[in-house]
Amino acid sequence: MNTLKRQDLPLLDLDYTLDVLIRLLDTPSPTGFTEEAVALIEAELAAMGVTGTRNRKGALSWEIPGRREGHVTFSGHVDTLGAMVKAIKPSGRLALSMLGSYDWATIEGEDVKVHTQLGRVLTGTVVNIKQSGHVHGAALRDLKREASVMEVRLDEVTASASETRVLGVEVGDFVSLDARPRLLPSGYLKSRHIDNKAAVALFLALTRALLAESPQRTVAFHVTTYEEVGHGAATGIPAHTEELIAVDMAAVGEGQTSSEHHCTLCVADSGGPYDHALSSRLRQVAARCGVDLKVDIYPYYASDGTAAWRAGGDFPVALIGPGVDASHAYERTHTQALEQTGRLMLAYALEGSEG
Repeated sequence: MNTLKRQDLPLLDLDYTLDVLIRLLDTPSPTGFTEEAVALIEAELAAMGVTGTRNRKGALSWEIPGRREGHVTFSGHVDTLGAMVKAIKPSGRLALSMLGSYDWATIEGEDVKVHTQLGRVLTGTVVNIKQSGHVHGAALRDLKREASVMEVRLDEVTASASETRVLGVEVGDFVSLDARPRLLPSGYLKSRHIDNKAAVALFLALTRALLAESPQRTVAFHVTTYEEVGHGAATGIPAHTEELIAVDMAAVGEGQTSSEHHCTLCVADSGGPYDHALSSRLRQVAARCGVDLKVDIYPYYASDGTAAWRAGGDFPVALIGPGVDASHAYERTHTQALEQTGRLMLAYALEGSEG
């Protein structure tokens, strides 16, 4: 294996990474409604002279050819949490069906967009049916947040289902959550949907770096659009993949080693352990390139790597990603975690395969 020391490793363009990340965060892409976000990625690739290929499921892949045999694929997802219109209530407000897994309490009070079939986009707010403490008193505090009590209050003059339908709203319309990205002077980035648009932004920055470096083996990228509902990478992984490295957020919290300032290697999640040998190679590369790699297990987590394996993928899988606080809510990470994750990815891509 061709090994790189820390001082020999080129740097990713962090400014570009953050710029494209914030643009992705500002682009609605709930699972099943990802066209605009995928088009943004394609435009960035086109500016680099790279052409991606979509599969029939809507996932996007591209690769940087290597100088010799070998093929590693990095996989991440651009789809996010969101909702769909489940029903139009007699009041004109909207009942919701959840896309992805989150607690209803984490979106209470959030601004949303309703994307109608006619192309009109309406705004609104997620509220509960007893939102005012001045009216309902203790009943507001005691209310269990679940689908039956949550609704969208549209920013339109409507007080009936028929009036809402006149606006163009119908059952099945997608509802996106306002990401509200904020890059702070301290280096923190807070936003919804850092999971997993951070990985996609890193893929684009890594592509720019690899075009200038000419890797030894082929490096492919696969961006999926159905990860949040469990089957994103079940199809479409490039056929010649010899190793799959899933890149996704690392959940920060009590009992975990993950940090908002570090890259994490997840060695096991709800699907069981990832490939030990590949995980060990990533640990070794991290040590050589100066990445203080954290290691964690997530019992309530699954990734595109899990989906690829369950669909019969015949390759080792490992999982890495930047530490993210308040996962599946209003999330936060630090630019250091993005830089460390990108550094590890770039070092692994450039070192070449085992042997």
